[in-house]
Amino acid sequence: MKDYHINIFCSEEDSGYIADIPDLEACSAYGRTPEEALAEVERAKQAWLDAARQAGKPIPPPRYRPAIYQATG
Repeated sequence: MKDYHINIFCSEEDSGYIADIPDLEACSAYGRTPEEALAEVERAKQAWLDAARQAGKPIPPPRYRPAIYQATG
């Protein structure tokens, strides 16, 4: 089974890193390092999935894949 795509980006405003999962609405987390943000969003993902199951809400399949652009020339 495929897993959900995770974005991790630097946030100067927050002085750390934000990780989010585009397929899971409002599923994001903060960390002081990219590794910490990844660990936190993995915990957030599990909590999101558990809450959706308990509420009887549908769980979206992993679909989001970012476009990769490369400069040519």
